[in-house]
Amino acid sequence: MKYYLLLFLFVTTFTLCMGQNTSKIKGVVVNAADGSFLESVNIVNLNQVIGTTTNNEGEFQISAKANDTLHFSYLGFKSIKVRVTNDWIKFGDSKIELTELALALEEVVVNQLRLTGYLEVDIKQVPIINNNYRYSISGLPNTGYEATSPGAVSKVLGSIFNPADFLHRMFGKKPNELRKLKKMKQDDEIRNLLASRFDREMLTVLLNVDRVDLDEIVSQCNYSKGFIQTANDLQILDAISECYEEFKLLSKSRSNRL
Repeated sequence: MKYYLLLFLFVTTFTLCMGQNTSKIKGVVVNAADGSFLESVNIVNLNQVIGTTTNNEGEFQISAKANDTLHFSYLGFKSIKVRVTNDWIKFGDSKIELTELALALEEVVVNQLRLTGYLEVDIKQVPIINNNYRYSISGLPNTGYEATSPGAVSKVLGSIFNPADFLHRMFGKKPNELRKLKKMKQDDEIRNLLASRFDREMLTVLLNVDRVDLDEIVSQCNYSKGFIQTANDLQILDAISECYEEFKLLSKSRSNRL
């Protein structure tokens, strides 16, 4: 009886260790319609916050442990989440099928200028283009918070606590998401994937927020609508991270003065 008890404890401990240890898992991603290999599919381990892409034969390899969730996304195909199982870790290979989406053209609204012939009237119809400036955002040569006038910098410094407080309210109940911000900035593969994307899908999945909430966070952090509409996902990530780091720095300085 004692022998069986020890054997049971050994098997249980071994199973738990297998579930907790991180392993390299392999797989191949194919088109569900015809079985053809899909190259350059974006794959992110949402738990470990690491990423990779498939090669020209649809193959990939990524670190994971049991119950981790992998997110697969590819342009023109429906994104999916796949749970890592013990069988996958044990046998080391799996085939992932992605379903192609129907292509659809987005509605384009064209605003026609109705000229009157009077310069003073017509010039008011021309959209105003503002010069934006920024600090430490990937892919942008300039530095500084966005500003459309020389006095905007002081306004930003005066209101920095409000946007950062908003950011903290968004993630205050989700400490894991705040830790993910740091992990995403450290993983080169994740940063490369985000730099090539403009759809915010990977960011919303990684941070566990809605697209509307994500845009609101960036907006509350004093970034312009033009930046939000044109920035790639990596620039949005850096903007959010910079806003929160600035908040912590200013909060620490304020506490020291008190």
